[in-house]
Amino acid sequence: MNTHGARDLVVDSVTGVDLTLPVAGAGARCYAFVIDWLIRVILFSAWYGVTALIYNGRWSFAAPLSPDTRWFVFVVAPAAATYFLYHIVLEIALHGRTPGKRMAGIHIVARDGSSPGVGALLTRNVFRLVDSLPLFYGVGLVATLVTKDHVRIGDMAAGTLLAYERTDIVLPRPPAGQPRGRSLSAADLEVANDLLLRWSTLDPTARHRLARAIISRYSSAAESDSALRTQLETLVHGRTI
Repeated sequence: MNTHGARDLVVDSVTGVDLTLPVAGAGARCYAFVIDWLIRVILFSAWYGVTALIYNGRWSFAAPLSPDTRWFVFVVAPAAATYFLYHIVLEIALHGRTPGKRMAGIHIVARDGSSPGVGALLTRNVFRLVDSLPLFYGVGLVATLVTKDHVRIGDMAAGTLLAYERTDIVLPRPPAGQPRGRSLSAADLEVANDLLLRWSTLDPTARHRLARAIISRYSSAAESDSALRTQLETLVHGRTI
């Protein structure tokens, strides 16, 4: 059940058990953005302040009347990069997350529930130029309020949305009397889903090697889950599920 007041994104898992990701609304987005904006301002101000003092050689933050190359390379460029590349770098490095998003309990996902690729993350950030119009992310805020999945223009272009982190996923337990196998975590399911998405691009040798590794890791869980056992055996024989 969605406890956040927004619709759920239903994701098909490799075990046949659907996972639901509650879609984040405008409130969570704004909270995460404000936190990230404050961090960006602090980082920008700290770099500019310290390097300006070093450049000027005295207690002054003022830009020189005739700025030279050293001023732009040492002071301005890194400070600007810290501010404007903050989202791009962190979202790629942290797989759709930033400190603000982590505090809000949300992250970026693709429409199929998987982690978005670098191209999608770059696209949604390039479109910040549109979402930020005319002032204070006016276009983006209106878009998140009127669209079904509370997405801004950048998300529409990139095929992404923001969803709450799931910490309450409980996988089915084996029936009473059967040996208890190793439980599969949400992270395990995500890895398996990503693997299956790329399965058709792998050569037969790589498929066989990965399938054997999966069986070795989850053999105990497969003993108590006939559906999972069938899927693992299918992987070994090189057929796409």
